[in-house]
Amino acid sequence: WRGCGWFSFFANMQKIEFWHISDLHLDPTYHINPDRTKVCSSSKGVNASDPGPFGDFLCDSPYQLILSAFAFMKDSEQQVSFMIWTGDSPPHVPVRELSTKLVIDIIGNMSSTIRHFFPDLQVFPALGNHDYWPQDQLPVTTSEVYNAVADFWKPWLTDDAISTFRKGGFYTQLLQSNVSSWPLRIISLNTNLYYSPNSVTVNISDPANQLAWLEGVLETSSQKKEKVYVIGHVPVGYLPYAKNITALREYYNERLVKIFRKYSHVIAGQFFGHTHRDSIMVLLDEKGNDALNSLFVAPAVTPVKNVWQTESNNPGVRFRRESNTALPFSFLFLQDLWQFYLDLRDANKKNESNWKLEYILTKAYGVEDLQPGSLYEIAKQLSLPHSRLFEQYYSNFIVSYDKTIVCEGGCKACQICAIQYLDYSSYTACISREAAWR
Repeated sequence: WRGCGWFSFFANMQKIEFWHISDLHLDPTYHINPDRTKVCSSSKGVNASDPGPFGDFLCDSPYQLILSAFAFMKDSEQQVSFMIWTGDSPPHVPVRELSTKLVIDIIGNMSSTIRHFFPDLQVFPALGNHDYWPQDQLPVTTSEVYNAVADFWKPWLTDDAISTFRKGGFYTQLLQSNVSSWPLRIISLNTNLYYSPNSVTVNISDPANQLAWLEGVLETSSQKKEKVYVIGHVPVGYLPYAKNITALREYYNERLVKIFRKYSHVIAGQFFGHTHRDSIMVLLDEKGNDALNSLFVAPAVTPVKNVWQTESNNPGVRFRRESNTALPFSFLFLQDLWQFYLDLRDANKKNESNWKLEYILTKAYGVEDLQPGSLYEIAKQLSLPHSRLFEQYYSNFIVSYDKTIVCEGGCKACQICAIQYLDYSSYTACISREAAWR
């Protein structure tokens, strides 16, 4: 395409804009207390570090923090088409401190809070591993939690979506949008069924038949020329902060990677949460030559960390822009993302929440867009020795928590390999290569 051809191509581009939020982790017990061990249940008896109105790095979110995040999003007046919400509403507390009723109440509270701020907005939620009691043990059949949450989410989801959700905590739905000239389908996976600590699904080859269902939906979408966004809580691939560890059980991770490769022409993007950190991944083909898919892990709203961790994250919310074209073929263009954050120390000190832009992805990493090829270029740049860009990436990874923290050696190797290699054989080859170079 030259000259006018390019002009007509871009003239036909339409914008799709949406919010992505994850890991709210409301701690209803949070309150300022002279006894630092009693500020929040989520610190598990440890002294809160520097508690203020918007929270503490050793505590899950006070309600005031969550309200400030939604107020910021609403006041920004972005004309979004929808919101993705990738799960985890209850706090990190010992099992005995929660119950099925409490978990249901907290998810209901968060759902109605979102509806209060965005009464007319289409929301596509996904369940997190904490959105159940006991945590992580999400079942393969209908349950009290699935049924209750389905009722909370009825205003957002179709009858068909609600029906599959009640059975297994997952669903698919077409985006009804006046900005999209072609069909965009959301697939919300219950990846918690594949989560390593979930003892319910041990030795089940296809929990709740979700993998077979996923392939069926993707096959139908392929035939109908739909594009698909896959959303879920626990991401595929390897944890960027732990060597040789997948977030999902390895068997399920391999199965999902295989399905995502097969249908990469249908899947336009993948969006997850769970790690509380900000990271990208690029799905390569089996030979490791071609970049097939862009994957994004959004950081958490909760700032919580364990006392033994050196780093946490500032609270973050994410705004995304994609484009689609009305040309005779389906084309979805991952255009850009704006990452916003709250400097928690500053907010507590000033007693006001000033959410700020942390970075715009294309500008921060010097790429044109967020297509798989561009993400692969970023990965190659980050891999270079003494990469200043990697320092920037790591600062974004922990949402500007502490600029003095460095990630090098084994830390950097885990990050670099997790970004580019999502399956066992390519990831382990990368780790051993990195070890040989050091």
